[in-house]
Amino acid sequence: MLEVRPKETASMLTRDGVRLDADIYRPTGGGEFPVLLMRQPYGRAIASTVVYAHPKWYAARGYIVVVQDVRGRGTSEGEFKLFAAEIEDGLDAVNWAAKLPGSNGKVGMYGFSYQGMTQLYAASAKPEALKTICPAMVGYDLYGDWAYEGGAFCLQANLGWAIQLAAETARLRGDEKSYLALYSASRNLPFYDKIPARPEIMMELAADSFYGEWLDNYLPGEYWQKLSPNMAEVDLPVLHIGGWFDTYLRGTIHFYREMASRSKHLQHLIVGPWAHLPWGRKVGAMDYGSAALSPIDELQIEWFDRFLKGIDNGLLNKAPVCLFEMGSNQWREFDNLPGGEEKSYFLASTGLASIREDAGSLKEDLSNNYSEDILIRDPWRPVPSLGGHAAFPAGSFERSGLDNRSDILTYTSAFLQEDLHIVGDVEIEIYCTADAPSFDLCAILSEVKNDGRVYSFTQGYRRVDSQELPVTISLQATCIKVAKGNALRLSLSADCFPAYAVNGGTGKPAGETRLMEGQIITITVSSGGNFSSAIKLSLV
Repeated sequence: MLEVRPKETASMLTRDGVRLDADIYRPTGGGEFPVLLMRQPYGRAIASTVVYAHPKWYAARGYIVVVQDVRGRGTSEGEFKLFAAEIEDGLDAVNWAAKLPGSNGKVGMYGFSYQGMTQLYAASAKPEALKTICPAMVGYDLYGDWAYEGGAFCLQANLGWAIQLAAETARLRGDEKSYLALYSASRNLPFYDKIPARPEIMMELAADSFYGEWLDNYLPGEYWQKLSPNMAEVDLPVLHIGGWFDTYLRGTIHFYREMASRSKHLQHLIVGPWAHLPWGRKVGAMDYGSAALSPIDELQIEWFDRFLKGIDNGLLNKAPVCLFEMGSNQWREFDNLPGGEEKSYFLASTGLASIREDAGSLKEDLSNNYSEDILIRDPWRPVPSLGGHAAFPAGSFERSGLDNRSDILTYTSAFLQEDLHIVGDVEIEIYCTADAPSFDLCAILSEVKNDGRVYSFTQGYRRVDSQELPVTISLQATCIKVAKGNALRLSLSADCFPAYAVNGGTGKPAGETRLMEGQIITITVSSGGNFSSAIKLSLV
């Protein structure tokens, strides 16, 4: 380990003459070193230390570490507009970093969330000096992987982030009144204005925010194609990092699958039992043990040693996919992202699945006995979010009390005769009808302990056109051992608020739905006979 010089600050000019500022951490001693670049919008002194080791830790291992404020953030000049300048600025920053005194001309990038996205945008410009990236928790398709899930607006995550960025803009402008109002709103998000998804504070104090554009563009299309990074012609080694309870796991897996299918370079994927932050052994109500402590800093050094220093450290001989299996609380290695053996559990009911937890069941064999369950959605009391990947706090929580609500249908399997190892994608297919042109379905899969406690481990959400039959819901990918003696439970509801904006039932998008327009919706779920409503699991 090397000693590290005192932090220095340096600036560069973009191609259009905007000054961008960065902190630089250098190891002592002579010789040249590779550069690790992080570009972020939250104030460069933070340097993503909410999940990573401090930049000095990386510098001590033989790297020049550069943490740069993106345009219009921190002390960098220019106007901040979400993702708009990150391709050109990222290209300029990589080229500048490669030519810093003491650099060997090779650059790698790391960082999560926005700092992960800046890697993709920079890489899309194909700078010659950029040799590898380590993006964590990114939205590859910004519509389906970030802003919307199953066509439903991810309200809590999007609004909370938009208010945070708007508050920082107000702070940089010296507008204390707006900053205080936005700061206060961030601690108690405004979900109950006239149009809940479009609160007045955003219209008054952040009218130029990306948030309004995201609400207006509620369908996939040209807007999202232009905004999302285009990596179609990019090929370089990538370490992909995700968490089972991360809001953007869909994007991490989406990007990994695309790169792994065509890349000539090494693609590694690691997914831990983590939320967006922090990355540790405890998330939600669960403790996944010491094995769940983040190995990412050490893995990134190993990765950069191989691709920036050329050290033969055995990395090429490792399995490319490393997944943390919850339940057994250990890491499992695979040659590819598992697709595995498929197993289905079919829904069956006495018709009282909203009233009694023993009325709805999950059967391994399709039953010919047809049944219906009636689900009433009352907008006055939407089903609340509890953990999962889209709500804060995220993670696995005990939900037996919540499942007692009469606006949640529950279907529970028999207690397992052997361990069930679920890995990869989970899909639900539901035959249902409703008396409204539009409604939502939230599907949550849980492990029922033999003492009656119920812990969720994956969920999915869909905005549904009432003409659609059957309804397919993709749940968050997962990896879990459901232990022998425990059972599986599917919980179905028509809300998950405030993780997702409440569907008024009118067919209007979230950004146009007034609070008072919310309709009572009657949803009929059919099972048995020709209506094979089922959970489809991938096993290993």
